[in-house]
Amino acid sequence: MNRLLLAAALSALAGSASAEVSSRSDDGFSLTYERGVAASDEAILAAIAGPAAWWSDAHTYSGSAANISVDLRPGGCWCEALPGGGVKHAEAVLVWPEQRMVRFDAPFGPLQSIGADAILTMSWADVEGQPGRALKWTFVVNGPGAGAMADAIDGVMSEQFGRLADHLGGD
Repeated sequence: MNRLLLAAALSALAGSASAEVSSRSDDGFSLTYERGVAASDEAILAAIAGPAAWWSDAHTYSGSAANISVDLRPGGCWCEALPGGGVKHAEAVLVWPEQRMVRFDAPFGPLQSIGADAILTMSWADVEGQPGRALKWTFVVNGPGAGAMADAIDGVMSEQFGRLADHLGGD
């Protein structure tokens, strides 16, 4: 019975699931993703800190998400180990569990090569009258010619957001 209630509640959240390029210009864009998940605050933080469990191997330099780690403290590295070296994908700039928010300076992949400023904010909130949380990512990017990259980056980020939401028992 409890599983049926949870399934029904998460189905209700499905109507609020969204993913989109929310704004775009020649030199920037914003992406917004939101979806219901059946996870506690602690489970969400643990998942963010453990992207090896949900990040796609196809979107790594090494070919394996097992090489990715996230240090959830201000200044902490979202890094990937490579043979003889590594890459810093992002840096934690805000870790505020009480406000259900984590923010990264995150010029992932090709955004590094154009010198883009990219901020990924991950947040979550209760859904009134429902179990679980509404998980939200906002990715704001500014840099020369960045707007032309919006659709391709949306494809990658949308996949990663979906994989995290699925990992957390998303609808």
